[in-house]
Amino acid sequence: MNMTPPQSIADERPRVLFVDDEEAMRVSHAQVLDLAGFKVRVAADAQQALDIVAQWSPSVVVSDVRMPGMDGLALMQALHAKDANLPVALITGHGDITMAVNAMRSGAYDFIEKPFFAERLVELVRRAAEQRRLRQENQRLRAELQEATGIGRFIIGQSPAMRGLRQTITQIANTRADVLIHGETGSGKEMVARALHEFSARRDKPFVALNCAALPETVFESELFGYEPGAFTGAVKRRIGKIEYASGGTLFLDELEGMPLSMQAKLLRVLQERRVERLGSNTSVQVDVRVIAATKEDLLALAQNERFRADLVYRLNVVNLTLPPLRERRQDIPILFQQFVLDSADKYGCSAPTPEPHLMAHLRAQSWPGNVRELRNVAERFVLGVPVMPANEPTSSGDQTLAEQVDAFERVLIEGALWRCGRNVSEAAASLGLPRKTLYDKLKRHGIALRDVKDE
Repeated sequence: MNMTPPQSIADERPRVLFVDDEEAMRVSHAQVLDLAGFKVRVAADAQQALDIVAQWSPSVVVSDVRMPGMDGLALMQALHAKDANLPVALITGHGDITMAVNAMRSGAYDFIEKPFFAERLVELVRRAAEQRRLRQENQRLRAELQEATGIGRFIIGQSPAMRGLRQTITQIANTRADVLIHGETGSGKEMVARALHEFSARRDKPFVALNCAALPETVFESELFGYEPGAFTGAVKRRIGKIEYASGGTLFLDELEGMPLSMQAKLLRVLQERRVERLGSNTSVQVDVRVIAATKEDLLALAQNERFRADLVYRLNVVNLTLPPLRERRQDIPILFQQFVLDSADKYGCSAPTPEPHLMAHLRAQSWPGNVRELRNVAERFVLGVPVMPANEPTSSGDQTLAEQVDAFERVLIEGALWRCGRNVSEAAASLGLPRKTLYDKLKRHGIALRDVKDE
């Protein structure tokens, strides 16, 4: 028996298969689940359930344990043999708790003991359906990441800013133009520089990175230009500098604002003449190097205070790329977090866990002063099982105002309502207690794609 592929998470309400050999149980609980907003099918035994699943892919299966023929435990094993991620909840009778706990250890999502209130069943199914949705969403994101080609492997995100950045990089990557990248700490400036290098004809030549703020001024010149034997005490053999070593490829100057003023004039001359002279030598060497510089500061403002050379800014600023901070492109957080979770799982040799909805809401509400780098660290902690949310504390968003926090949470609620209602705006508006026009206004304000929603 082959199971059908998982349903699209955007095409309909969550599907529930309810399995019980008692007709009264099937009828009453199917009605409860239908009124709660689920699409429901019922089966009188395990074999009928398997036949339904072969043609109709459910989000959740709820099954009684004790049934004639194949019982609920055997049904769960058969279902998991085809789809290990399908949530299967079991209905147990009084006194079957030990068996139910063992079943959960064997892969059951949860169990519910007879007799139970309808609200308990609905809550269980909602949680299970949300877990299913998240797993499918993670599978989709993972597939999207794996299928990403070209620049999409480096510059991840679907926000307008990142789409525009990818387009610009594609246009200029294979040119000789020097580039100045501006962005906050941890926003991914080096990744942009590497993308420019990898998608140019220089990709097979060196990509040489130098952190200008990390080098002592006393060794800066020798690192950048190299030296000949005897150029200074301790110089016993020739050393090729970073500029010359990068010839044919790309030189990435990170934290350019940290370059000493004395070195800026010498770098300017190299950029103008494309020649470098090692310390202790009277002969210049021609270099074919593309320079990409990155800074978190306003270099022209520094130049006005005589802390940076304005002519160097203008020389480097042939193309200016600006990386927005993560707090200004929150819609990219889910796919970025998924990528970092996968990377971390590979790094530590473990499986990639699935984030819960409250965690994603928490992540989207943060201000991220450390930007993408900080998000990557959180993903590593998540993979290692280290808590990433404060216990018993409300979500904090640093420098976000109350209005901004409420706005972020409202978007999460709207997206959740749209998913539960199969992207149907009218149904989502009703479930949220909003007029349809008001919901449309909110969709536009939150930047939620209207092309994916249905009006009826």
